[in-house]
Amino acid sequence: MKRWQLFFWFALIPLAYVLPLPGRRLWLPDELRYGEISREMLSGGSWISPHFLGLRYFEKPAGGLWINALGMGLFGENNFGVRAGAVISTLIAAAIVYWLAMHIWRDKRTALFALAIYLSSFLVYAVGTYGSVDAAVTLWLVAAMAAFWVATEAKTRNGRIGGYLLLGVACGLGFLTKGFLALAVPVVGVLPFVIVERRWKQVLTYGPLAILSAALVSAPWALAVWREQPDFWSYFFWVEHIQRFADSAHAQHKAPFWFYVPVFILGTLPWLALLPGSLVLGWTGRRKDPALIYLLGWVVMPLLFFSLAEGKLPTYILPCMAPLALLMARRARTLGTDVLFVANGWINLVLGLGLAVIALALLLPWGIALKLPFAPGEGYKLALAAAALLAWGGIGWLTLKRPSRRWHWAALCPIGVALVVGGVLPQTVITDKNPQWFLGEVAPALTGSRYVLAHGPGWASAIAYTGQRDDVLIYNWPGEVAHGLGYADSADRLVTATAFPDWLASHRRDGNVSLVMPLAKADQPGTMTPAPDRIIQQGRMALFWYKQQ
Repeated sequence: MKRWQLFFWFALIPLAYVLPLPGRRLWLPDELRYGEISREMLSGGSWISPHFLGLRYFEKPAGGLWINALGMGLFGENNFGVRAGAVISTLIAAAIVYWLAMHIWRDKRTALFALAIYLSSFLVYAVGTYGSVDAAVTLWLVAAMAAFWVATEAKTRNGRIGGYLLLGVACGLGFLTKGFLALAVPVVGVLPFVIVERRWKQVLTYGPLAILSAALVSAPWALAVWREQPDFWSYFFWVEHIQRFADSAHAQHKAPFWFYVPVFILGTLPWLALLPGSLVLGWTGRRKDPALIYLLGWVVMPLLFFSLAEGKLPTYILPCMAPLALLMARRARTLGTDVLFVANGWINLVLGLGLAVIALALLLPWGIALKLPFAPGEGYKLALAAAALLAWGGIGWLTLKRPSRRWHWAALCPIGVALVVGGVLPQTVITDKNPQWFLGEVAPALTGSRYVLAHGPGWASAIAYTGQRDDVLIYNWPGEVAHGLGYADSADRLVTATAFPDWLASHRRDGNVSLVMPLAKADQPGTMTPAPDRIIQQGRMALFWYKQQ
């Protein structure tokens, strides 16, 4: 391994995981939601029972929100600060991947390959630079699975006790971050290994230690939130877990059983050619190397577990990527031929060049781009995207020159896309999904308003975070804060469309009123009853402003 090659590998961290993030606008709904919850914590809110827009928010435990708040506390209430918790969690998880590879195979090359594959995988990067709690819970799940392996392979009784205690600590921290799913995923993940290797006696003997340490870690907060909000656990357990996992009537983001198959395949880019062989290696090599069946079960079982759920999001299967990176790295080290390396180079070359040609073709003047959301003056965005994709394909071409020695350069493929992705979005997407731009345009009207209403909690969180105010009212659609609005001391935070005229007549006496909401179509002027004194419209977003009377 040349020193300059290591330099390029680790250039991925500051270039992709740090440099672009301050310039990327925050996305609806997750980043602004978690940013606002953390902002309220830092500004004097409760660190025990999470609040969102000043309302009780029982959808998540407090642990993941603490990590996000820590990132904002260290780096400020800015775009990078909101994402810092996810970035730090991802980098620590990558360090555990490296450590686990060293612990299993005692091979620095394999460990470095696993580290590079993990950090450069599309799904890992996408979630690891996104301000949510999924990267944090993945960190604890990776730590839990690493602790279980250490415990099962320990040669002494004290080593096994320590390993199971660490397993419980990691599971407890995962529970504080995401809830009961953080306890279920490690259980289903280790089942194939326990069955194939017949480790039932060891698990039953030492498993109670993990349960004990998990309970000790989570009990202080669990009891504190019960004392502060007695109905937290009934709602969190029944609605957020049982109903949303198994009840199609309450599930969010419904998707078919096969939903995760394309997500999983695309999430492995730029290492797609290594995927089939790595999974096969996990099965065929299980007799010679028990670690392989352990890693394979860690990949497959959580994938099946989340596929059974009614509600699905791509972020849920992020914990599967750590063992997959380890399997890919091991497969790369055991290859007797460079056929897969050649195939991977061709995939990256064709993918990068093909998408670049499509982007450049959209710049042609005979109307193709008119059917897309790009405005006439946004051609430079397509050109910038094409340049990043050409770089992706170019790196794929370089790996083909000496595939057995350069295959790992594929880790650099996503860097160009990572650097430009925040600047190539069409304005229509920015207006709808990156509200900081629109809110900057209407900031004077919002600042001068005594009352601010927003359609739904997503835009309400954007206004609250941007304007540092948690008194934003919900207009007509309660969404995820419906439970918090159900309390008597919060019922007045919701204003329905039918009640709005009377509410407005009463409250505009105290000051100006602003209402922010999306419109059905961008090319139609916004209307509202009663008629506002002023309308500011950008695309589908509109602000209706009512002067004090």
